Amino acid sequence: MTRLPGPSITVHKLDALGRTVVSYSGRVLARAGSRVILEAFFDRGPVAVGPVTFNPGDRFVEHYYADRWYNLFEVYDASDGRFKCWYCNITRPARITGGSVAADDLALDLLIEPEGQGILLDRDEFDALALEQNERASALAALLELQNLARAGKLPRWISNVHRRTLEERDP
Repeated sequence: MTRLPGPSITVHKLDALGRTVVSYSGRVLARAGSRVILEAFFDRGPVAVGPVTFNPGDRFVEHYYADRWYNLFEVYDASDGRFKCWYCNITRPARITGGSVAADDLALDLLIEPEGQGILLDRDEFDALALEQNERASALAALLELQNLARAGKLPRWISNVHRRTLEERDP
């Protein structure tokens, strides 16, 4: 497994109340404006999520945005590098600093298979959250945006054999 060079970054996944659920390290692949793309490797599991199983060593290319109500992960198989899926988290906009990224997870997730089929996850948990009306509306608008990007074939893909590309390419 080839690890790309880049500065280390710490990811903090928080719950809707801002409490830390998990923190882990990754490597920055690119930064531009309100966006950071990083690489991290799954260190738990195996964990089955719908038709996909995340295994130890699976490569995640994670896209975080300070101006969007979601983040999304490209997931690649540890054994052969095959693209498995996009895993999209509905979150409050990420807080991105030089050495860390943090996002409040709002429970609602969307798994998108390579062929573009989307599977909505944890809607009941999202519905149970005590969110302000504007937050709930922003989260549902983000879900719709991701579903539209998937239907149009415009979800981002990091070109792993090149290791770099401009952030303007296929920027959703």
